Amino acid sequence: MRVVCAMSGGVDSSLAAALMVEAGHDVVGMTMRLYNASEAPGKGRGGTCCSPAEVDLARQVCDQLGVPHYTVDESERFSDHVIGDFAREYAGGRTPNPCVRCNEHVKFAPLLARAEAISADLLVTGHYARIEQGHLLRGVDPSKDQSYFLFAMGEHVLPKVRFPLGGWNKDRVRERARDLDLPNWDAPDSVELCFVGGRSHADVVAQQVQARGLDTNALAPGNFVDSEGNVVGTHQGIHTVTVGQRRGLRIAGTKPRYVLRVLPERREVVVGSVDALSRRELELHDLRWFGPRPEGPIRGHVQIRHRSPAAAATIEVDNNLARVRFDEPVRAIAPGQAGVVYSGDRVLGGGWIEVVEANA
Repeated sequence: MRVVCAMSGGVDSSLAAALMVEAGHDVVGMTMRLYNASEAPGKGRGGTCCSPAEVDLARQVCDQLGVPHYTVDESERFSDHVIGDFAREYAGGRTPNPCVRCNEHVKFAPLLARAEAISADLLVTGHYARIEQGHLLRGVDPSKDQSYFLFAMGEHVLPKVRFPLGGWNKDRVRERARDLDLPNWDAPDSVELCFVGGRSHADVVAQQVQARGLDTNALAPGNFVDSEGNVVGTHQGIHTVTVGQRRGLRIAGTKPRYVLRVLPERREVVVGSVDALSRRELELHDLRWFGPRPEGPIRGHVQIRHRSPAAAATIEVDNNLARVRFDEPVRAIAPGQAGVVYSGDRVLGGGWIEVVEANA
């Protein structure tokens, strides 16, 4: 069977390719060039993806495995759907999730099209998730599970994709890669957004807003206000804050204050106590669902951030929207982030969070 392995230059995708070779498949390695990483600070071997060093590592691994390697240019698509969305969302007072957008628009559909063009049967990646009996499931290693980022790739993709590391933990991956003498077996994990490159997200947003001719009003200073509308401080632009943030606000006083809401039309940031961050309800817009959409409310768990545990909730699907009511209040629900619905380990669907303004 011919398979295309998406290779970032990291140990996970490299081992995935090696496992496919061991299984006797006809493997082709493909690395996407997503932007000109050489111009960004903080790039180098390991700790990110897309840098020239990482592309070179992917090529080295393919040479070692005896399989062909190709670099494909997806920079225009990445710029439009990931970096552009990142800038527009932050400038609109929202908190984007570029990794979900990348999987949705860049990593799967374009590579599947290229795989089909060379008569490949499957696309293989190094994601820590599982596909079993047509369902998308969490990876078995909870510290590395990436199913949260994959809900938007589309149900039609599942039969054409494999995640060979979904049943592995990271220690086992590194041990096996070391045994195979892969050159990146001990490379550090990616810890930042690939296109940020050591800069602050606010600097990246400001640069992109100006470069794309977007409304620069979001970059201007404005007021921190309390829930009654009283001015309590000044911020340096709504693109510099996100819901739930406490550090770096520089608000006078002894009480800790957290960002509760961002009001872009007035360039105001509402702050308050940690208790005011808790809410019971949200809506998921632009809903993606695996399988038939339920008729009537269902029970499940909803995850609102990658590193947050999923919380028990009642979910009611209405066409392209899902209304979620949590059993217990959930803290710091940020508009623009992904909300993913689970039944046990199985991903049922997900969408993009819109906050229902009533407090818990």
